[in-house]
Amino acid sequence: MSAVVAGELDKVRTLASTWTVVGLALVAQLVLALLARDDTVRVAGSDGGTPLGQIGGVMLAPVYVLAALGALAAGTEYLNGQLRVSLLAVPDRPRLFGAQLVAVTAASAAAAVVVVVPAHLVQHSGLLAEGTLTPGAAAVDVVALVAVYTLVPVVAFGLAVLARGAVLPLVVLVVAGLLVAPTLRGALPDLIALLPHDAALSAVGLPEGTHPLPRWAGLGVLAAWAAALVGAAGVTFTRRDA
Repeated sequence: MSAVVAGELDKVRTLASTWTVVGLALVAQLVLALLARDDTVRVAGSDGGTPLGQIGGVMLAPVYVLAALGALAAGTEYLNGQLRVSLLAVPDRPRLFGAQLVAVTAASAAAAVVVVVPAHLVQHSGLLAEGTLTPGAAAVDVVALVAVYTLVPVVAFGLAVLARGAVLPLVVLVVAGLLVAPTLRGALPDLIALLPHDAALSAVGLPEGTHPLPRWAGLGVLAAWAAALVGAAGVTFTRRDA
């Protein structure tokens, strides 16, 4: 199994899109961190404006760039007969799918650390120096962010296997997170809080809406989405793509 995982990791690593996605996500995260540093940038409002760093939908936007890592890793298998080549090398479909999942999860976790940690230090270095933010609290924030930035690409991976392509899953994630959730949050707060986007916001401590989940509950809900979609993708991969 380790040899199969190593092979799948090589596939992810050698995709040009992997490095492009990580680079774009890192730049976007750093730009937002600089803008949100010391609450110098505020979004206009009747109460004097909301600090940019407290607007979860904006601060979490780079995770949808990183989601492309998982979607493209799965989606490229369905281009130009690549899946047939993979199955010739590893005829055991559950084994192949498991290796792909491990590879995408590991690559997503590594990318999440690269994207999240520098930006978090940039954004909160002043608070850490003042003692307003303790190292322990900062560590909890980083762990939650890395977990979310790992799970969302895994969600995209599961959707991409189900859709047999990378584009539709990314469209679904972006539309559901950035358009549908804000539109319906007021009318269906309890339901929207359980969707991946709002669960991720709760997990990183930037919840929106009137019925947010506790931080670790949000992370649990996001993990449950990832598990459910990966489970469905695994069954589909084994049966449909046989």
